Amino acid sequence: MAEGETESPGPKNRGPYISSVTSRSVNLMIRGVVLFFIGVFLALVLNLLQIQRNVTLFPPDVIASIFSSAWWVPPCCGTASAVIGLLYPCIDRHLGEPHKFKREWSSVMRCVAVFVGINHASAKVDFDNNIQLSLTLAALSIGLWWTFDRSRSGFGLGVGIAFLATVVTQLLVYNGVYQYTSPDFLYVRSWLPCIFFAGGITMGNIGRQLAMSSHVTPRSSGNVYLTKV
Repeated sequence: MAEGETESPGPKNRGPYISSVTSRSVNLMIRGVVLFFIGVFLALVLNLLQIQRNVTLFPPDVIASIFSSAWWVPPCCGTASAVIGLLYPCIDRHLGEPHKFKREWSSVMRCVAVFVGINHASAKVDFDNNIQLSLTLAALSIGLWWTFDRSRSGFGLGVGIAFLATVVTQLLVYNGVYQYTSPDFLYVRSWLPCIFFAGGITMGNIGRQLAMSSHVTPRSSGNVYLTKV
């Protein structure tokens, strides 16, 4: 090699880029795992509440977990929570509208508490009829969105999640996987879409906060390329 020439950087130039991609992949995987276990925990707690109040009934031959819940419910809810929690910040990024309304963990915890309260109301509070209960839960769910989200993308995703989850639930009940007591909306209860909407907003807020807290700052161009001497 001639004097004064520097060694060609070669593949080393791509090192920081590959490291950045790897970091994003690991970050995404970690957030997905955290969201999965949060969804599993909430499913166990909330499903236990529904079963104790005889809102949902599972066949006696279904394998039960330690919390008297069908074994497949927590993994399904965990998977859905991971997908929703990762989807919200992804949609925000693609729309170019970063969600910065009440971005702190204390707000997220309050959102979770309100969501649990809405579920508790659906199982425990007695109304004269299901229409009054559904309208009350709808108002509470929209209030949850207004208090902790207020984004058009969040509202749209919440409505889409509520519709899709309700259709899936209808199919499960129709095929006898489990049933609802006193169904008034085809095979389920009319307030169920409100619960799904509030759940989507809650998991979306958790996913957004996790994405913000674990954001990887790209390296500057001065660190990406090797400096010639």
